[in-house]
Amino acid sequence: MLSRFVIAVGLGLLAAPVFAWDLPAPITNDDYAPVDSAEAALGRDLFYDPILSGNRNIACASCHHPRFATSDGLSLGLGEGAVGLGPQRHITDTNIPEQRVPRNSPALFNLGAHAFTRLFDDGRIEADPTRPSGLRTPMEDEMVSGFASVLSAQTMFPVLSPDEMAGHYSENEISKAVRSGRITGPGGAWDKIAARVAGVPDYANRFGLVYPEIAAGRALDFTDISNAIAAFVAYEWRSDQSPFDAALRHETPLAGQAAVGAQMFYGDLGCARCHSGPFLSDQAFHAMGAPQIGPGKAERFESHSLDEGRMRVTGRHEDRFAFRTPSLRNVLQTGPWGHAGAHDDLRVFLADHAARGAALAGYQRAVILPVLPNTKPDWAVMEDPTQVADIAAAAGKGITLTPPQIEALMAFLATLSDPVALQGRMGIPATVPSGLPVDR
Repeated sequence: MLSRFVIAVGLGLLAAPVFAWDLPAPITNDDYAPVDSAEAALGRDLFYDPILSGNRNIACASCHHPRFATSDGLSLGLGEGAVGLGPQRHITDTNIPEQRVPRNSPALFNLGAHAFTRLFDDGRIEADPTRPSGLRTPMEDEMVSGFASVLSAQTMFPVLSPDEMAGHYSENEISKAVRSGRITGPGGAWDKIAARVAGVPDYANRFGLVYPEIAAGRALDFTDISNAIAAFVAYEWRSDQSPFDAALRHETPLAGQAAVGAQMFYGDLGCARCHSGPFLSDQAFHAMGAPQIGPGKAERFESHSLDEGRMRVTGRHEDRFAFRTPSLRNVLQTGPWGHAGAHDDLRVFLADHAARGAALAGYQRAVILPVLPNTKPDWAVMEDPTQVADIAAAAGKGITLTPPQIEALMAFLATLSDPVALQGRMGIPATVPSGLPVDR
């Protein structure tokens, strides 16, 4: 449902031109699944606890930290084996990561909303009511039963990834299980993670309080862990208290350059065709010609570093280099930008994003990448004219933004910053039940 919104913008004593455009309806509680406070509090501790990682040295928060607007402040992250947070994250002389995490760490705002039916840049997990599990994933239905939502189910990927949380090959019992293909069932990777958590008395007690069937004797499952984490993420980073939201609720209209930028966004520039609705995403996939850096999403046995996006899920050539439209909530704070984090300046990203493939020839390699030697070259794709041409061709023709247009868009995007969500509602725990260090 759209509402017609009219704003007057004046300059001094000059007559004020009137802008009008269609804005989404405001967000309401009905847009979100309800959250149990005790479940969210339990999920908070698990989110910050390294106990879920194979080597007990990295937590969900290590790459999704509130200090960096629920991302990690890096173009491409360093997962298992690195230490530190954000741009200060680095490798040590032991347990060196084998490669960078292939894609930019996504922000977590509003993921508890019903509108978010697909997650990850390629949408490899999505809601599908026709399946017994209610989900479509790369795994079989019997492997993904018990997850309460798409948001809950997405946690199964990082804990199984050698580069993110599991660790490599023979380093620990979880990575060994992953390496041998034992994910579910007794002795599988999820079973081992759940046993770790159940072995901590405080966790065991609290899970029994939150889930009565566990108190009645059912064993703790990995899905219980993931459901609690999802409840925390949904509660902590709900984002609907920005100036943009005040405008949607007809409380405080947008004005000045922000109004000019909104007119462009919802008008001639056509940004809202993809960044639609109150969460500013159509949940669809589009090829926009974003630069590809780092190892890409290829399998380790493949020699190339290309990330072909949605095509890796669907197998359809028309989906090549298409990525899910991200929400723009708190977008000023969530850089670097793009599926590979190839831009560390939002103004430059806006210009290149609008120009699509035509911008690749002048790409400036402005990134935030901690040193990681002896891995695939970060610039292999961008130094291959054939691969760059393929990415550009898939994106099609774009437009050229002028500096004043970019400044107006920046002013509008600033209205999407929500101080409540950026601060978080529960905050970072001082300690976690496992006693392991908390990244603060």
